[in-house]
Amino acid sequence: MVGEEMSLRKRLSKSSENEEKEGDQRDHTEKSLEPPSNGQINLKQLIAKKIQLTAEAEELKPFFMKEVGSHFDDFVTNLIEKSASLDNGGCALTSFSVLEGENNHRAKDLRAPPEHGKIFVIRRSLLDELLEVDHIRTIYHMFIALLILFILSTLVVDYIDKGRLVLEFNLMSYAFGKLTVAMWTWCTMFLCTLTVPYFLFQRWARGYCRSSHPLVYSVFHCFLFVVFQVGVLGLGPLYIVLTYMLPPASRCIVICEQIRLIMKAHSFVRENVPRVLNSAKEKSSPVPVPTVNQYLYFLFAPTLIYRDNYPRTPTVRWGYVVMQFAQVFGCFFYVYYVFERLCTPLFRNIKQEPFSASVLVLCIFNSILPAALILFLSFFAFLHCWLNAFAEMLRFGDRMFYKDWWNSTSYANYYRTWNVVVHDWLYYYAYKDFLWFFTKKFKPAAMFAVFAVSAVVHEYALAVCLNFFYPVLFVLFMFFGMAFNFIVNDSRKRPIWNILMWTSLFAGIAVLLCFYSQEWYARQHCPLKNPTFLDYIRPRTWTCRYVF
Repeated sequence: MVGEEMSLRKRLSKSSENEEKEGDQRDHTEKSLEPPSNGQINLKQLIAKKIQLTAEAEELKPFFMKEVGSHFDDFVTNLIEKSASLDNGGCALTSFSVLEGENNHRAKDLRAPPEHGKIFVIRRSLLDELLEVDHIRTIYHMFIALLILFILSTLVVDYIDKGRLVLEFNLMSYAFGKLTVAMWTWCTMFLCTLTVPYFLFQRWARGYCRSSHPLVYSVFHCFLFVVFQVGVLGLGPLYIVLTYMLPPASRCIVICEQIRLIMKAHSFVRENVPRVLNSAKEKSSPVPVPTVNQYLYFLFAPTLIYRDNYPRTPTVRWGYVVMQFAQVFGCFFYVYYVFERLCTPLFRNIKQEPFSASVLVLCIFNSILPAALILFLSFFAFLHCWLNAFAEMLRFGDRMFYKDWWNSTSYANYYRTWNVVVHDWLYYYAYKDFLWFFTKKFKPAAMFAVFAVSAVVHEYALAVCLNFFYPVLFVLFMFFGMAFNFIVNDSRKRPIWNILMWTSLFAGIAVLLCFYSQEWYARQHCPLKNPTFLDYIRPRTWTCRYVF
């Protein structure tokens, strides 16, 4: 209270001083603009005073906007915290604590006691708010204009080379080949995830209290669940992908859904097992088993943290849903034209020259522009449009799928804000559980374990989708990414650190695009007749030499 009174007095004294200054300026302006004795006003003097007032207003504008923004942030945060604390058992509460670190989103992270957790509230995605500002929406229009230029460039080049307008999508049709196989594989995975984990948990929950050996009973059902996760959801889709030789995009659909469903099933069991154990300890009835509808809703909901209920919006805006899906397809075509115009000509003939450091450096710098465009388009298509479309159809209220990662001045903050959906899962079920198991004594080891899990899963997805193992992403993520996480930490607040973050991020994704694209074309042009397992993990780029 004393601090608030002191701050209030300071604001009042500042406001009184500003009012006195403004009064003096008005008096001076009025005196200067008083008409002379002949009743005429000097036009040059009027223009000069207008310019002076405009300059003073421009100087005051940033201070005014900063003050208003800070007060608005505090107001919204306090309002949400008060409304959430009114109902400690409502649907807006979950059962773990919110992510650590600072949050620059307008609706800041809401912290709860350790026995509670992340608070789900109805809030819009940050880009939906920013795109209402004309200045930000102009950047969106610039990307659309660039897409139009890519299309025109492709048409003009085809007309000059072939003498006719050609608008083919050979690369896209190849990438999404055998899509029907990918779809029925997804249907099988989804039905298995819907039935097996729910049946195992329901059977365990209802028989746990009646079992004479509850520990053995629990270990047996846990073993069955692990077998399902590894054998059915893990090896099953992988076998289909390799047996049917699915193209890259179709593989990506299967593998990403495989990882998503594994994480969903784990969250469902991990969240509900403690409830059953507490119920058995308190000898309460009935046993808290979620309904099938609640579990089904969770499987489609754009979150990886299971809750029985989530905050819901009152209606579905179908026009908004159509717009989001249209933007997703627009981003697909955008990425296609980026590959067609910027990537394919670069990497198709790059191996005509011997592999050397100079060729590699030129390749990396030439990859910066397409890699940056692919990064922005992937973020916008999936983390904004795709997730918001499903959230709108399901009336899922909490749309904070990402935060303002572009303002990050540290990699620690970037990792927390780039993909909040996945980061929530890693924080609650990898980091927090690791600390719980080791009694909160090994925080660096817990962070290392989270980085290792994330790096291995990312590298697994890339290796399966591209059909070769080339651990560039693993090395960058596990070594450079983890080093930057400790070196460029949250104590870095100056704008120069945001510039360095962007520079290193652009360089990193350019390295990924260059190395993986080179390896892809090397394996296309230098195939092996009888490849062994070592041939799949040995880089072909260093040895492939072909002549056209």
